[in-house]
Amino acid sequence: MGEIVLWTLARLTISIPVVWLLKDYIYTQLWWSISFVIIFVFVFYPTLIKYKQFQEKNKTILEDTICSACRHFDETAILCTKLDKHPTEVYIPCEGLEWEPKK
Repeated sequence: MGEIVLWTLARLTISIPVVWLLKDYIYTQLWWSISFVIIFVFVFYPTLIKYKQFQEKNKTILEDTICSACRHFDETAILCTKLDKHPTEVYIPCEGLEWEPKK
């Protein structure tokens, strides 16, 4: 998830100066529309695609592992917060020994 945020910020830092430079060359009312399109297409749309890929990639971990029912599991980062490790389909960080049910 951190990679998605990092690349979103990187694309945003590139697109803002580009949009700002276009301000001098484009009529003001048209500039707002073009700015919106550039930021949506270059920043938000790739972020949405990457987030959907992240969800699909981790769908089985969220549905089929014991970690997803543990109180130490962070669903947004697919992370065991107690051991600070990422579980996978074949790897459970605590091996089930420190599992606690969600309340």
